[in-house]
Amino acid sequence: MVEWSENERSIISNIFSNLDYNDIGPKALVRCLIVYPWTQRYFTSFGNLYNAEAISTNPKVAAHGIKVLHGLDRALKNMDNIKATYAELSVLHSEKLHVDPDNFKLLSDCLTIVVAGKLGSAFTPEIQATFQKFLAVVVSALGKQYH
Repeated sequence: MVEWSENERSIISNIFSNLDYNDIGPKALVRCLIVYPWTQRYFTSFGNLYNAEAISTNPKVAAHGIKVLHGLDRALKNMDNIKATYAELSVLHSEKLHVDPDNFKLLSDCLTIVVAGKLGSAFTPEIQATFQKFLAVVVSALGKQYH
């Protein structure tokens, strides 16, 4: 079980309250698919992902990026039980979709970069550490079924 200080809870809540999900979600997923092209194999139903321009203009990629970011709201609302919150999603990704669990970490790194770019100097080392702690717990929960 992860312990969260009131300050950490506040930081995470503040980050998400200031995010434009329609902007950040797609940018994070686009970055992941471009920088780590092997992750594209899980998105074959999304159509043309042949180059950076095709990926960045693909409406299915954008929609899924938004969906992923909204999926993090579940963790935000259940910070004391993130593993249970994502148990069903972990099974889906493991047993049906066969997603490599390392990809969750890659996407969380891309999300951190995009959020840092948006927040600029407000993305202090303390805020980054707290955000990465939060994402690490989510990544662990999503990968739980694989262990």
